[in-house]
Amino acid sequence: EKRAVIQIGKNGYPDSIYINAAKIFQGIRIEKSKNRFLVRYGENSDSRMMTFKDEHSRCISYKLAFNALKYQGLLEEILVDSKVYPCYSIPDELSSLLVVMLYDLQDRKFQKRKIFAEEELIEEVQEIGHYLYSCKTKLAAALARCRIKYDALSIECFVPETILKQEQRASALPLCFWINTFKISLEDVIRDLEMKGFTKVESVSDFDHYTYAVDQHCHDVLVFPSSLREELLNLNLFADCKLLHQ
Repeated sequence: EKRAVIQIGKNGYPDSIYINAAKIFQGIRIEKSKNRFLVRYGENSDSRMMTFKDEHSRCISYKLAFNALKYQGLLEEILVDSKVYPCYSIPDELSSLLVVMLYDLQDRKFQKRKIFAEEELIEEVQEIGHYLYSCKTKLAAALARCRIKYDALSIECFVPETILKQEQRASALPLCFWINTFKISLEDVIRDLEMKGFTKVESVSDFDHYTYAVDQHCHDVLVFPSSLREELLNLNLFADCKLLHQ
């Protein structure tokens, strides 16, 4: 039976993803001098308090947090320019959640997010989600003004050139997955992959979309083409922590 995993898409995420992403962002956000900061953040939260449903949820939480970090300056400017921030009902301790959820809202083109079945609702996430969505027109207008101000065709134009080059290099690298031999054997992983249409090749130079290779030095590591990232992260093997993304 196919296990249900969180789909990486434009419908939003369960409340727990936003909470974990906000905690991660709080710990990695760029500290600014007092005369430059636009948004006040509370004290750093304890990342040890984070609980992830599975490895897939952990991956999405970190991805969301780092995307918010990448556009931190832009997101803060949008919040202030739209006058959505400051808001007396949102304490500084929730500013990280506000920034993370704003990134996701604009990434969804300001569309309403989906409520996932059997999802545990978290009051702070629901409150900030409703608040941001109620201000979507102001936020979208502030984003448009920022793009005009900086002559930017899209928000990707706000990413520093050094980061863009790093991302381009990283996106071209093959994907490596450790086999969790406490849960599954190499033979069973290969059998599962072949049932899903994957073909084993000798090396990365032989890659052709639905292919993979066994690492020449570590026989419990499988290597895949970078183009398969999203599909691999939605496999049951990954959701069940039988394959671990390196």
